[in-house]
Amino acid sequence: MEKYVNIILLFFMYASAGWCMEVFLKYRQYHRFINRGFLTGPVCPIYGCGAVLITVLVGSLASVESGVVMTFALSFLICGAVEYLTSLVLEKIFHARWWDYSQKPMNLHGRVWIGNLILFGLAGVLIMHLLNPAIYKLLGIFSLKAREGIASVLLAVFAADCVVSFFVLKLVKVGVDSSEADNTEEISKEVRQLLTDKSYFHRRFADAYPDVVYRTERVQARLAAVKAEAERIRLTAEKNFEERKEKIAASLEPVPQIRADLIRMQNELIKMLYNEENASTEMKKLKEDIEKQKKRLEDHPLVRHPYGRF
Repeated sequence: MEKYVNIILLFFMYASAGWCMEVFLKYRQYHRFINRGFLTGPVCPIYGCGAVLITVLVGSLASVESGVVMTFALSFLICGAVEYLTSLVLEKIFHARWWDYSQKPMNLHGRVWIGNLILFGLAGVLIMHLLNPAIYKLLGIFSLKAREGIASVLLAVFAADCVVSFFVLKLVKVGVDSSEADNTEEISKEVRQLLTDKSYFHRRFADAYPDVVYRTERVQARLAAVKAEAERIRLTAEKNFEERKEKIAASLEPVPQIRADLIRMQNELIKMLYNEENASTEMKKLKEDIEKQKKRLEDHPLVRHPYGRF
């Protein structure tokens, strides 16, 4: 029992520490206090979950490997998986992406990026080799009954906060799904207006995620239509270019060359069909006339010098 109580208390400690860090970073960015996270209270559950998973999973491998390298690698993977899955699930449920690392180097679908993963690994080392021993020592000062009471109160408040936040998020989803806008900027404005017209809890949520990217089916359909239209235009342009290229090439071919090729093919056909031994008088006379006309054509100045005499 004591083990589970301590895990619960660890969760809230690290969730509160994560909240403090988020508030500090946003204060530096926007120069004002922003109550970060999905919950109204000073906790960011994703940090608490990551720390608890590191504590449990890395701790279970203590008999095999408890070195810094193993701790860093597991923390890197565990926290990265938690952040990725949290982003994916929230986007699927509420049609919004609450953080986006698409502009960061070495990111995975914009949900995680290498910079955060390295920090997660370092944080895991700090948790397992420095903070947890100190925290467990601090918790040992209090009796198990006192710790159970604190954990129970925290869980009750946390559960109530989750219920309130769920209804706020549900309102966000309704606003996103009912929006007539066809781009995420307009949807963001509509949802922010919807939330600021409500209670403090709704206004706090609107301020907590000023950079949220809303992704509705309408926006996705619009983007897909634009992409399909761009592809259609590209294919049409390529087809027209090929057709025009063939026409231009044909128009540039010199007429005398076409005439010469035609005469050459006619000569080959006559050779195949004409037999001097079996030819009638009329055929021989026709062949003689053809030869005379060919001679005249070959000696004609426009044929010998198609572009004029120089």
